Amino acid sequence: MSWTEKLDQTRAGLRVLNTAIPETARGFGALSKAAKQGGALDLKTKEFVALAIAIADRCEPCIMLHVDALQKTGASREELADVLGMCIQMGGGPSMMYAAKALECWDELTA
Repeated sequence: MSWTEKLDQTRAGLRVLNTAIPETARGFGALSKAAKQGGALDLKTKEFVALAIAIADRCEPCIMLHVDALQKTGASREELADVLGMCIQMGGGPSMMYAAKALECWDELTA
């Protein structure tokens, strides 16, 4: 399955979950919106932090969603690679494997 198909499937699954637990979904959405707005860091930096955590936690769906969000912020492949290097430095081998997934996802979604 391609990264694009996985991303579509993940979003579809989230829509089903959000319908099942609408109040929780709205609460999480409000938290997400509040964390992304304002503050000392711009949205791109915040998305890079989220991606790094997704890699450290080995959450493939999170990686896809944050790579997609980073593309929308105007992030570059070179910036992504820099962040992936820090993820590998902090997380060792497992982070290297998930960093490779993040780069593969980027390349497919930007193709």
